[in-house]
Amino acid sequence: MSTDVEVINAELVEGDIVVRPLADRPSPRYVVTQHTMLGPGQLPPLADEQPAWRDEDFRLSEEDIADLEEPDLAQNTITNRDSTTKAFEAWCAAQEPPRLAHPCTTATYTSYGLHLIRRGKAGEYKPDSVGQFMSRIWNWQPVDLRPDPSRFKGRLRVWRKEWAKAGGEVRRAPAVTIEYNLRIIAAIDESTNIGKRDAFLAALAYCNLHRESELTDLLRGRIKVYDTGLHVVTATSKTDQSGKGSGRFLEDREDLQLVRRARAWLGVLRELDADAAHLPVFRALTVKGALRKYPADRERGVRMRPGSLDARLQELAERAGVPYIDGKKVTSHGWRAGANTDMIEAGVPLLDRNIAGRWHEESHTADTRYDRRHGRGARDPLANVPLYGGPAHAAVAEARHAAVPTEPQAGNSTGQ
Repeated sequence: MSTDVEVINAELVEGDIVVRPLADRPSPRYVVTQHTMLGPGQLPPLADEQPAWRDEDFRLSEEDIADLEEPDLAQNTITNRDSTTKAFEAWCAAQEPPRLAHPCTTATYTSYGLHLIRRGKAGEYKPDSVGQFMSRIWNWQPVDLRPDPSRFKGRLRVWRKEWAKAGGEVRRAPAVTIEYNLRIIAAIDESTNIGKRDAFLAALAYCNLHRESELTDLLRGRIKVYDTGLHVVTATSKTDQSGKGSGRFLEDREDLQLVRRARAWLGVLRELDADAAHLPVFRALTVKGALRKYPADRERGVRMRPGSLDARLQELAERAGVPYIDGKKVTSHGWRAGANTDMIEAGVPLLDRNIAGRWHEESHTADTRYDRRHGRGARDPLANVPLYGGPAHAAVAEARHAAVPTEPQAGNSTGQ
């Protein structure tokens, strides 16, 4: 029997009597799948039984079609997906004979995955990159015709282990902890419009553990300023694609002066007539501090691109003399990692950090990927062991002192 669907011709049995269909009538045909469950005396559904759908049940209105054509993914996600799928389509077209890319078979999907792994072993890609490429291709396929990724994933796991043993390391942004962030902010000229924006940007990115896309999409109406802090609502995030939103009160700090800097920048937005609730908080500015103008048909409207915001934070770090921390290039994610790292050092529980950083409550990502203490890789775990065995320290130190020859006193010299 097939594990999918089987259509069977059946004879009905009542007690010891076999009831056969009349010769001039076709035998009933039943549909049986691996999910079929029948009670005593119950027959499977007939093969020719169909819901009473009509033509109208398959039709969408023009308004429905227009709504469905609107993108339902973030622009950077669409861009990454399109570049990946175009590369896959080009590879399929170049095969002899050409392969179908959409929908593709499991064999085509697996073959392309192995092709990328071979390129990765030659130094072109890392395991995580190949995994992301193949995930995008899999999600791009029609839902009911997606290939089986298991064989590819098995080979990817093997390669990832080999890569790690050979010294491969995932490059992650260093932590812009509080001391680095204050150093970066101190180098900003807050007398200008650009400086007021940048100082508030650096302070908020740290205090609310923002991803760059969350900062670019933050709207003016989602920030409320109080004398003691800010209430910030992050409408959507990587772990909140449903858009439930996450509100958090950020207490003001004497070192970051979040309230003062928020009021300074929001005051600039008022002067520029750009503080309406539906407009973004962070805006691109000209050299003179005016709003940068965009084409009317720009897909992101007046919102900054996440990449532009990331580049700005990198430039601020470079101006402060810290473009690299622990030998790693500073990026916008460093502010998120820096706040989490500081909270770990201060003993903040994982659950509280997950809520602050908008990770899933059960996630361990904040501990496994965002704990980036400076010099951690160079730390010797034996440094945690007390010198000379702790309680024995005094006795050992006294013995060592007694063993050191004493200096001759003045006047007791035996001559030259």
